[in-house]
Amino acid sequence: MPSISNVNIKSNPIAWAKNQVHLQTGHLSPATQAILLAAGAGLTFSMLNALLRMLTLDTHPFQSQFLRYSAGLLLLLPLIFKNGWATYAPHNIKGQFTRGALHTLALFFWFAALPNIPLANMTAIGFSTPLFVMLGAYLFLKEPMRWERWLATGIGFMGVIIVVGPQFTQSTANNSGWFHLLMLATAPLFAASFLVTKALTRYETTGTIMVWQAITVSVLSLPMAVLHWSWPTAWQWAGFLLSGALGTIGHYFLTKSFTKADISSTQSLKFLDLVWSALMGWLLFSDVPTMHAIIGGVVISAATIWVARRETRIRTVPPSSD
Repeated sequence: MPSISNVNIKSNPIAWAKNQVHLQTGHLSPATQAILLAAGAGLTFSMLNALLRMLTLDTHPFQSQFLRYSAGLLLLLPLIFKNGWATYAPHNIKGQFTRGALHTLALFFWFAALPNIPLANMTAIGFSTPLFVMLGAYLFLKEPMRWERWLATGIGFMGVIIVVGPQFTQSTANNSGWFHLLMLATAPLFAASFLVTKALTRYETTGTIMVWQAITVSVLSLPMAVLHWSWPTAWQWAGFLLSGALGTIGHYFLTKSFTKADISSTQSLKFLDLVWSALMGWLLFSDVPTMHAIIGGVVISAATIWVARRETRIRTVPPSSD
């Protein structure tokens, strides 16, 4: 097997990219690596959401869900063939399908509510997921709950309210409350999916988890996709292939971050997604952030940077000899 320094980008671009990440971040503490990976996942998923927003204008959301995950599986097939199926054989097939079922159900609710509520409201509701993740990590994974994590998450959620608060009143006047509740139901489901992922990282490799997420979500999404199927254009096929690549990269970053530190330590970084989304909206859709969005973004970023520095300091300070 070639050493890190001898891997060629042309002969093996995936291994080259992973080695470059290792060379640039290998000297950092595990907590810092987890924070950087989680931030990278948020940015990648924001790019993915912007792409899916364009694709779902002409493709049914349930079909888009299936094509996005099946494209990710298609892109993983070369690795599966190269390394052999045994490399990705799971130790816990029940856990893989449990995780896939939770994620698929959350996606069904998410896509069903998406056309019926404002995008900003959807994003804000999704930011409640870290609260469920930290609670679940404390109850089921027995992870410690330091006060810094709760404070940063609470401040970040306040920043989200600043951004979307004025829009909720108008939304309620339009009788879309049931769709807001449906979107809110995705938060504990996504949280449960992330917690199962964290549990799986204890004895499954990152590659195995990624492959089986693509398999399970594709299989479980297929029936709803068939009911709403329309043949995509060449441009849409290319877009879904790109979405599969972005989704695979994003889930790699996210799953890898779970192996580096407690899952709760990276959840406050979820609020940075609002910053990424605002940037994508401005670049791709000419959306100009409101003053509420700017103020809320500052609050969110301040909370995120603060908890990141605290986590790094706590992980690197040696224990007392007393």
